[in-house]
Amino acid sequence: MSKIIIPIGADHAGFELKEVLKSYLSEKGYEVKDFGCHSTESIDYPDYAHPVANLIEENEGMKGILICGSGNGINMTANKHQGIRAALCWKNEIAELARQHNNANILVLPARFISEEEAKQMVETFFTTEFEGGRHQNRVNKIACV
Repeated sequence: MSKIIIPIGADHAGFELKEVLKSYLSEKGYEVKDFGCHSTESIDYPDYAHPVANLIEENEGMKGILICGSGNGINMTANKHQGIRAALCWKNEIAELARQHNNANILVLPARFISEEEAKQMVETFFTTEFEGGRHQNRVNKIACV
């Protein structure tokens, strides 16, 4: 059985948390595909959000992680992709509901507003919580632009 691949990307404000989460995910047995960035030097978050979103769009069922300072910019960028349902989460319950009710496929974290422990908890919840389907599927179906 192959390892589950988790694509991850961040801007400079999310770099340090990304590195922490890469180690955490590896310890949990996941394979991490790091799309950058690779330092705290200022960069543009769309350059890292788009490749993660593209990979997830191309691989049904894949889920990933994006991180920036507030989470807003990188979240907005990812959600420009038709097949992406990126959820900006700052509490564990939000990460859980994003999966259960919205079938979110990217967890977006605001590095400047959460602790490493909160981030790890949300990652654990996001990757182990199943989508409930049912009435929620009808709503998710209406998200895509036609």
